[in-house]
Amino acid sequence: MDISTRERGLSVGEAAARVGLTTYTLRWYEQEGLVAPVGRDSAGRRRYTEADLNWLVLLTRLRRTGMPVRDMRRYAELARQGDRTRAARRALFEAHRVRVLARMAELEEDLKVLNYKIETYRCTEEGR
Repeated sequence: MDISTRERGLSVGEAAARVGLTTYTLRWYEQEGLVAPVGRDSAGRRRYTEADLNWLVLLTRLRRTGMPVRDMRRYAELARQGDRTRAARRALFEAHRVRVLARMAELEEDLKVLNYKIETYRCTEEGR
């Protein structure tokens, strides 16, 4: 990336706000090796590109679905190694999908209990 592109990128604060992170969390992602080194402007300030933001959105989604940081770190390492790791990355996502689907099933059962309790209270309040 040339300097003029970096100059137009987003600051840490702007990037964090755009993807819904705190600046602290964004810097932590960098320290943990989840984010590749970000380009800097002529003054040495980080400048985030659209590609950087897309990567951060993926990381936030993975985290929100409960992917452990160690798996996120492994994914980042594999992604940096290029196309030859596609099968390993797919396998990592497939394993995580199984965990997400199991959690969704648990949440569906939890929701049924909540709905039952809400209906029970509603009926009691209405004298049914």
